[in-house]
Amino acid sequence: MHALATEFASNPTLTRQWLTQVDFGWGPQRILDTSKGIWNPQTYAATLTIVSDPNSEYDDGDHGDSLYRYSYERRPAGQDPQGGSNIKLREAMRLELPIVMLRKVADGRFVPIMPVFVVKEEPEHRRFLLAIDESLRFLPDPAHLTKDQRRYAERVVRQRMHQPEFRARVLTAYEARCAVCVLKKVPLLDAAHITSDSTDDGLPVVTNGLALCKIHHAAYDENILGISPDYVVHINEDVLAEVDGPMLKYGLQQMDRRDLWVPSRGTEKPDRDRLAARFDAFMDAG
Repeated sequence: MHALATEFASNPTLTRQWLTQVDFGWGPQRILDTSKGIWNPQTYAATLTIVSDPNSEYDDGDHGDSLYRYSYERRPAGQDPQGGSNIKLREAMRLELPIVMLRKVADGRFVPIMPVFVVKEEPEHRRFLLAIDESLRFLPDPAHLTKDQRRYAERVVRQRMHQPEFRARVLTAYEARCAVCVLKKVPLLDAAHITSDSTDDGLPVVTNGLALCKIHHAAYDENILGISPDYVVHINEDVLAEVDGPMLKYGLQQMDRRDLWVPSRGTEKPDRDRLAARFDAFMDAG
């Protein structure tokens, strides 16, 4: 898992090509099954990785407030539906072994969610239930949470799965560069929400996101930097009048009236209505 975490820290996603030739120090090893969603290396006692595709025909997804449902691998007619690749996934549950969930965010691109634990099997629904954080394995009744437990579980699920997935989709759309200054250092890039994710309308979709470096993300959140619906960057008038070091001059003041760098695909460009509402708040703050 360390190799995956290191690679993911430097790139918006893990690519299919990289996942089929990971070097763990003893030569390249495949950690992704290219033909199905469950990868069971022959020499391993249990499953190593699973793929979760939000657009697949399988009924995978959030299950309640704390778990994730993962469907059985489909088996040919007449064969045991609990057999095949499902056997080693069941073994991962029995042995309480961690696995890696590769969440697909684009063709050939994945976000690693790890470690993930198989905590329950529901043969009647032909699926497994997964805990996407070790702490969630120990909730006394994951299907019936108290108010405090639900609040905790929702925060963990958001941090472990939804936020990394949102960041990966946004950074991929923006070709891993800051929309304001075009910085291309992935470890220094965030996916900023236009409409806050604390609101009901703050959806984790690319059109509600901006790829921003950490300084411009913070400036955007503090209404030091605003973005108008015509995709132009604006800096607070008081900040423009300040005299300070080179970071203020080159990092903020010289960004004023700069055109925003946006994705080429229309379906990924920032939503103008969201920008307009957020820009009104910037103007009011100024």
